[in-house]
Amino acid sequence: MLSVIFVAASLITFALAQGVGTETTEQAPPITYSTCTTSDGCVTHDASIVLDGNFRWIHTADLTSCNPAGFNQTICPNETTCAENCLIEGVDLAGYNTTYGITTDGDALSLVFGTGGARVYLLDPSGNYTDFKVMNQEFTFDINIANVPCGYNAALYFSEMEVDGGLSSLNKAGAKYGTGYCDSQCPKGDFFDGIINYNGSLGACCNEMDIWEANSKATQLTPHPCNIPSEITCSGSQCTSVCDPSGCDFNPFRMGNPSFYGPGMTVDTNKPFTVVTQFVTDDGTATGTLSEIRRIYIQDGVVIQNAAVNIAGLPEVNAISQELCTDKIDTLFDAASFNTFGGLAQMGESLARGAVLVISLWDSLGSGMFWLDGLEGSNPSSPGALRGNCTTANSVSDPSASVTFSNIKVGDLNSTFASAVPPPISSSSSAPTSTASAPAATQTHWGQCGGMFYSGPTVCGSPFTCQESNPYYSQCL
Repeated sequence: MLSVIFVAASLITFALAQGVGTETTEQAPPITYSTCTTSDGCVTHDASIVLDGNFRWIHTADLTSCNPAGFNQTICPNETTCAENCLIEGVDLAGYNTTYGITTDGDALSLVFGTGGARVYLLDPSGNYTDFKVMNQEFTFDINIANVPCGYNAALYFSEMEVDGGLSSLNKAGAKYGTGYCDSQCPKGDFFDGIINYNGSLGACCNEMDIWEANSKATQLTPHPCNIPSEITCSGSQCTSVCDPSGCDFNPFRMGNPSFYGPGMTVDTNKPFTVVTQFVTDDGTATGTLSEIRRIYIQDGVVIQNAAVNIAGLPEVNAISQELCTDKIDTLFDAASFNTFGGLAQMGESLARGAVLVISLWDSLGSGMFWLDGLEGSNPSSPGALRGNCTTANSVSDPSASVTFSNIKVGDLNSTFASAVPPPISSSSSAPTSTASAPAATQTHWGQCGGMFYSGPTVCGSPFTCQESNPYYSQCL
């Protein structure tokens, strides 16, 4: 159950249960994902998509809408009565589609923004959230993000939530109804373990690993550590003292490579592509210390190394390491709280305990999404201000904004895709780069045979020749 701190004991004593409505039977849309090993390949698993509880209809027994945040004094004169009166309702397949813009097809999940977007989780057949442990592993997915414009964020990330959604005597809904959300921003939802957030002062804090925050113009990879061992409920100003909400982000545009990601660029967002994120440890085991977070893209069968960046004359890198994050704090005015809350090592400890997969599509028009895709702050000339080429003028409402995530895989390093991967540019080069066997001296048809930072075979087997596709990749054709 979600730990509760900083909260008056009387609140826990008097709050009753977050009940479940009976108007609509929950029908979570089915989806599949895969786990992979270098020795045995990939195995497909059944799962489903469940809508976050804060997006659902909450009502009384007589079907009057119950909005704890609105403080209807008849329904919610106090925490006790509000908890007794408010029920969280199920959603059927038709509702997922027409009301929330959520559909699945095999291994694919599509989200249409519509009137407000949505946040969903991956649910196992057991009724719990799928528990991912990715240390010394990689997490892979395909994405079609062409229809996500400026001002919108198609996000996929890990939160150290309770896998049962905080199911307890106070919370009878649990993961099957999308309860228990938390992240490094300590968001203020309606319920915490069935307790009504009656005065809006409670927040839910936990470690957060943003694997993917992006639209078609910008992308960002960000670890957000917290100095807590599990999800907690905080209260008031103390919600700002346990996590790093800024994190150590890797945004290619912001870090000096504006032509890497976007329509028609090296990673061309007009077309689908694959995103691989590797969580490398210092000793090559799942129990080691997180030393690097690496990113690889695959598009049209071509492996694309992450953007190479150079910060204030420091060595060129293309992976997140503790050294990079410390350098960014010194040169790009990143929040020093990343190190205060334990840095990359703390993020690794959280990922080793396990995390819940969160996928969402949301907007923040005007200046609200500029931390991702535009000019942050009032002084565009300041270091670190440029995060993308979006402006207020092109961050406009677009209910048709949509994204498709598919082919989700997790497994051994270099097990979720078939292409050879060159080693990253990194300040922590002692970390192992792959669990795969070394390539043969002569490359086969379609195999990689050259490119920046590539160290494999450069001679193609007859009758094929090595042909350059881009500076990062040449292929035997």
